[in-house]
Amino acid sequence: MATKKKTPASKKAKAKSATRAPARKKTAAKKAKPGVRPPPRKKTAAARKKAPKPAAPPAPPKPAENAKARELARRIGNLLLDKKATDVVILDMRGMTSYADYIVIASGESDRQVSAMAENVQVQLKQEAQPLRPISTEGLETGQWVLLDYDDVVAHLFNGEVRAFYDLDGLWADAPREKLS
Repeated sequence: MATKKKTPASKKAKAKSATRAPARKKTAAKKAKPGVRPPPRKKTAAARKKAPKPAAPPAPPKPAENAKARELARRIGNLLLDKKATDVVILDMRGMTSYADYIVIASGESDRQVSAMAENVQVQLKQEAQPLRPISTEGLETGQWVLLDYDDVVAHLFNGEVRAFYDLDGLWADAPREKLS
């Protein structure tokens, strides 16, 4: 049978003390000895100065006013007021959208009133010396939101709650506006 070799007690004591030795405290950076110079630092190139940023280009000027479109927007607004539309606003969208120069927004009290306002605009503009027909119309059947597209002028006619829900006034808040009353 094999027997274990016995290790001397002095070796056991050294092994135990080595594992249980207290941790050394970390010391601050070594102090320089008097008369001894630290090694020289590497020289680096001077930092480059950033080139000044060019000034922001000025905002592009608004396109020239389309007098016919402005007159048509006012004419539509007045026709809406004839049918008791409320809160009629003309938004100047030149330079903001590609599909229209002016947007007319108006409200009605009921679906029937909104439909009547839209039909009045269509009939009156057809009967003028130069008859105008909308390129497109949407929503005449329901009367909740009617859209009349006259190319450079788009008219949005809303029922009161629908106008508050879609908030086109807030969407185009930065557009210059003219309120008709």
